[in-house]
Amino acid sequence: MFISFEGIDGSGKSTQARVLAEALRAEGRDVVLTREPGGSPGAEEIRRLVLEGDPDRWSAETELLLFTAARRDHCERLIEPALAAGKIVICDRFADSTRMYQGLSRGNLRPQVDALHKMMIGREPDLTFLVDIDAETGLARAKGRQGPEERFEDFGLALQQKMRAGFLALAREFAPRFRVIDGARPPEAIAAEILAQTRAALA
Repeated sequence: MFISFEGIDGSGKSTQARVLAEALRAEGRDVVLTREPGGSPGAEEIRRLVLEGDPDRWSAETELLLFTAARRDHCERLIEPALAAGKIVICDRFADSTRMYQGLSRGNLRPQVDALHKMMIGREPDLTFLVDIDAETGLARAKGRQGPEERFEDFGLALQQKMRAGFLALAREFAPRFRVIDGARPPEAIAAEILAQTRAALA
């Protein structure tokens, strides 16, 4: 099974992806935890290009090409081999983030995002958890990390608000695979709900 986690910056999705991986491993399941952009050596190099530096470093069109290149390498070298070996793959972000960040929020490039995805990737997750949280809280958390990868956070609150609305719309568009999780609760409660839903999907 291929499981992805989505959400605005600071939603807690990365933490929840890690907690789910640990819980499933404790049950004896073979799990690969990965992330996007990144997950393979080539994709990690592209990650540094797109997540660091000035907010205006790349146009939305250039970002789309870079993210798609990273995803293709990630799928070829890690995701597809792991799934073929019968493993559970948990990915912190996948194509839905590109549909939002490049397809909606910065360039209105959704048709191009979908066309490139169909041509070069051709896979959706089996299950996607959208950890939903208000934009103000998410941005404050994300900025509080004070790491080098803050290029998208530096676009400000308006982008995060647009992204949240867009992710919720995407969850309705792809309703069969999306699960919207209330991210404002204690992390333990969120993790318990995600684990229960994952177990049901694996049954």
